[in-house]
Amino acid sequence: MTKIHSTAIIDKNCTIGKNVTVGAYTIIEGNVKIDDDNIIFPSVYISGNTDIGKSNKIFPFSSIGAVPQDLKYNNEKSKLRIGDKNTIREHCTFNLGTKGGGMLTEVGDNSLFMAGVHIAHDCIIKNNTIFANQVTLGGHVTVDNNAVLGGLSAVHQFCRIGSLAMIGGMSAVENDIIPYGLAIGNRAKITGVNLVGLRRANFKNEDIMEFKNAVEKLLSRKDRVSVSKYNHNKSNQLINTLLDFINEDSTRGLCLYDD
Repeated sequence: MTKIHSTAIIDKNCTIGKNVTVGAYTIIEGNVKIDDDNIIFPSVYISGNTDIGKSNKIFPFSSIGAVPQDLKYNNEKSKLRIGDKNTIREHCTFNLGTKGGGMLTEVGDNSLFMAGVHIAHDCIIKNNTIFANQVTLGGHVTVDNNAVLGGLSAVHQFCRIGSLAMIGGMSAVENDIIPYGLAIGNRAKITGVNLVGLRRANFKNEDIMEFKNAVEKLLSRKDRVSVSKYNHNKSNQLINTLLDFINEDSTRGLCLYDD
């Protein structure tokens, strides 16, 4: 059964699903669609052309679906789409997309956004990610599955964060972080590969070591090997993922080792 506190304000154009809880002093306005089994805690603001999937938890003082912090935004009917089973803690801000970024900001499923996280316009966040406290994304950032971003980190607009990558706390990221990479620093540099995460994901140790060797050669500043010397390897999906990532179009370039 849906429970809406008497002090909550919900626009007549909004759609609320089944078994949704809306806390005191929450405001939901615009063209918002909230699916079943969500918990919206007190004092949350949800607005804009925003779709929220099932079984999310949104904690107090979060702003979901506000207009982008982009001077080029001109009230176009852009969108924010949030998937299922995400936890969005206190004081998070998720913005709508813009005309220059495909009109969409998108968040997948099963992610944790700790207090104070900012997801800017046109960002694409995949599934099972963790954003620690005060992580800030510039516009048009892509974060792939299972990535972890440490507290107080900031990511420059248009950067890509690869799958299962880990960024250390208080890092300033201005280049693409490869899949399975470890990065930290101001400005962030690659410090290795996520060996623990890869082993927990049940990759073979020989594949992990081969991948680690390829990363060291391809991302070295001093003795960097050309990516053309590597071919896709049917037996090692890690290297294939790395080559696919490197070969994608990017405006930011790769984050390299600090040799």
